[in-house]
Amino acid sequence: MSHSRRESETMCDYLADYDRVVEVGVGRRTELAAALVQRGIAVTATDVHAFEVPDGVRFVRDDVVDPDPSIYADAGAIYARNLPPELHRPALDVAREADADFLFTTLGGDQPAVPVERRTIRDGTLYVARSGPR
Repeated sequence: MSHSRRESETMCDYLADYDRVVEVGVGRRTELAAALVQRGIAVTATDVHAFEVPDGVRFVRDDVVDPDPSIYADAGAIYARNLPPELHRPALDVAREADADFLFTTLGGDQPAVPVERRTIRDGTLYVARSGPR
């Protein structure tokens, strides 16, 4: 894939490579989870508070700092948007335990608090932490 094509892609395009994903901290921003379901991807959305999610998205109340590992066990990727730095390490730990990749964006000028590969996407920078050798 050419570098220029990747820059025109979105987080949704990257996540479309996975069969099953878990979103950490979905909140009220459910459009990405809905778009992934439309692409045929199994999506579980988590948050510490209960939120309504679109049809086809499974919601589970969970805290990534004190997670229920069974929620993440079959995921190919765990992702989060606008994830604060203090949650980077706990989310990566959950992803590693599930043998899943961890993809996330940060707020504004926040830098990743874990080792990552940087990908330029249409909306900014996507950070990718692999669960292990691929």
